[in-house]
Amino acid sequence: MDVSFLGGPHPQRGVGVVAPFDFALDRELWRWVPDDVSLHLTRTPFVPVEVSLDLARLVSEHETLREAVRALGAVAPEVVAYACTSGSFVAGVAGERGMCAAMEQAGEMPALTTSGALLDALHEIGARRIALVTPYTRSVTTSLEDYLAEGGVTVTGRAYLGLTRHIWKVPYRDVVDMARQAVVGAADALFISCTNLPTYDVIPQLEAELRMPVLSANQVTIWAALRRIGERAVGPYQALLDPVARRGPAAMSSPPPPVELAPEPHVPPPEPAPPEPEAAFAGSPGIPEPEAVDGLEPPPYPFPDEPGGIPPT
Repeated sequence: MDVSFLGGPHPQRGVGVVAPFDFALDRELWRWVPDDVSLHLTRTPFVPVEVSLDLARLVSEHETLREAVRALGAVAPEVVAYACTSGSFVAGVAGERGMCAAMEQAGEMPALTTSGALLDALHEIGARRIALVTPYTRSVTTSLEDYLAEGGVTVTGRAYLGLTRHIWKVPYRDVVDMARQAVVGAADALFISCTNLPTYDVIPQLEAELRMPVLSANQVTIWAALRRIGERAVGPYQALLDPVARRGPAAMSSPPPPVELAPEPHVPPPEPAPPEPEAAFAGSPGIPEPEAVDGLEPPPYPFPDEPGGIPPT
């Protein structure tokens, strides 16, 4: 069969992704990507260290990032994203900016990180007070709070699992339970940290239950990377991605405005029916009143030969 009429595959735009060696959620990243964009992923070299601040520093070393970006250069992506939250917040805001500069220098293309994308996303939805969910240990979670504080964001409540490995195996129900624990104050949004924590399907459910925008590490990473090249991430019922839903925290927490109904057309009242003759109520034809004749008084009753008169005796 001749298939030459198909003309070959449609052109694709490329987004490069540098992920830690233990990243296991490639499929989740793809779910936010439109059909005309391809992801090109590469991983940092393996190091025998559990999830910790030490690991975060190792997988974000500038030379490690440069080598990964150079490898991606072979497929010429238009932007490169470092998909790791802890690796991009461990050195603070200045450290995150330094990582972007190192990647841009190595690949001669725009570069971003998950933590930098998080601050951009919070600014986009107008959130300055957030609830925080992480799978990390206490020390790693505290480091994330410090980074957010540098970016002008206050954490109102938190919940964390204390994990040092196999984070990608955490089920959705545990993420939901943590979210409910974390939302204890007046938060503008909820952030679920770690690109190795699955979140795609749970975001719409949490937004509906908590009545606030819910952001996750993978979501903000892909959102920011696509926006950098003029594309939009896809995802149903997610406030960050949906222009209709994304009207700021106040719109999600406030009741909808009352619906104004169109005024009903004016209908004039029906005209009153003509009055019934008295005879209709009396049950017999009316008898005309006798009139005076030649100055004489009329008789007090009808004449005998008139209808209704007294019969003759």
